[in-house]
Amino acid sequence: MTTYTGHTDAIPASRVIGTSVYNTAGESIGTIEDVMLDKTSNGIMFAVIGFGGFLGMGEKYHAVPWSVLDYEPSRGGYVVPFTKDQLKAAPADSINALTGADGEKARDAAFEYYKVDPYWH
Repeated sequence: MTTYTGHTDAIPASRVIGTSVYNTAGESIGTIEDVMLDKTSNGIMFAVIGFGGFLGMGEKYHAVPWSVLDYEPSRGGYVVPFTKDQLKAAPADSINALTGADGEKARDAAFEYYKVDPYWH
């Protein structure tokens, strides 16, 4: 699936992990720490974004639906349509909890919180 602005529909995960994420106001909100893949649909369930830490201390990890991330070449990173306050209030967990098991609990919570239509229905 292409992004809202029509960017490519394929990208290596190695190019995504570590990429900066910004909100629409241009504020840096974190980096993509991992992506969770849905083996049954051959799609990406969500991006795991590290947010708010300093040198690995106090960082929160959020599952953000992949479809809302839009790569912005001028920023060299992804842009999400959320404010810092929305992200601070979003469901957060450890990176292991978000990527452990089948990821469905984190996926469902993220899609519900951000009011994104589920891709699996």
